[in-house]
Parts: sequence; structure tokens; C-alpha cells
Amino acid sequence: MVQVSDLRPGAARAQIRRLEERVAELESDLTELRRHQVRLAEIVDVVQELLVPLSGRDEAAAAEAIERFQRSL
Repeated sequence: MVQVSDLRPGAARAQIRRLEERVAELESDLTELRRHQVRLAEIVDVVQELLVPLSGRDEAAAAEAIERFQRSL
């Protein structure tokens, strides 16, 4: 449906500009979300290493997981 405001000169350019701005915002949000997902995966790795029973724990792997996480901060 065509609206009266869409018939004014430059309306299409303005709408395209708004859509481009919105896409840029969404891309930024997606990048941030991906960064948070990677951080969560790193935390899960550390927690998994620390929750392994003491008798079967690989101390070197646990230390490496903690170090990786700390470097990522």
C-alpha cells in the first residue's frame, strides 16, 4: 500500500537511508552477540575442566583453560 508520505520527493532515499542505518545497527548487535557467545563458550570450557573429579582431572588442561579465559578478558 502506498502512503501519501511515500510520494514526496526523496522519500525513497530517506527510507533506504533508514533501512541502511537499521541494518548497520543489527550487524553491530550481531557482532556483540557473537562475542558474548564466544565468551560463554570459554567460561563453559573452564567450568567443565574444574568440575571433573579430582582423581581424573588434568591439572595442565585446567590451568590452560583458566589461562585462556583470563587472556580473553
